Amino acid sequence: MIARLLIAWALMATCVVIHASGVTSALRWTREHAGTRPLFWVRMWLFVRIAAWIILFHLIEITVWGGAYWWTAAMPDLQSALYFSAVTYTTTGYGDLVLPVEWRLVGGVEALTGILMCGWSTAFFFAVVSRLEKQADTPRP
Repeated sequence: MIARLLIAWALMATCVVIHASGVTSALRWTREHAGTRPLFWVRMWLFVRIAAWIILFHLIEITVWGGAYWWTAAMPDLQSALYFSAVTYTTTGYGDLVLPVEWRLVGGVEALTGILMCGWSTAFFFAVVSRLEKQADTPRP
């Protein structure tokens, strides 16, 4: 059990590194492309691109977990492993696929990691929107 929890911890740490890299790059990109007073459609296109970027990083993180399930034979094939990882990471939890008993705690850690990473993404997106709104409300000199 300890060995599997160490694997779960390593996967969680990997997700944090991936997510931090993604959020940092999105922050840099947003600062460069946000402008001071973007028009409505420019702003909407910016939000779409940020959302797509964030979702890409979530998909990479899901793939890391799914790859680990497949590599360790906790899931029978890669497609099942990726599907299981996606429904676990997003806490959808259909229950049509389950991990072997010795791996189930790892699935719980993935769900907790997914909640944390999704919360981080939401906070980042909110910060970007708030910053743009603050810029829009600032009187012109």
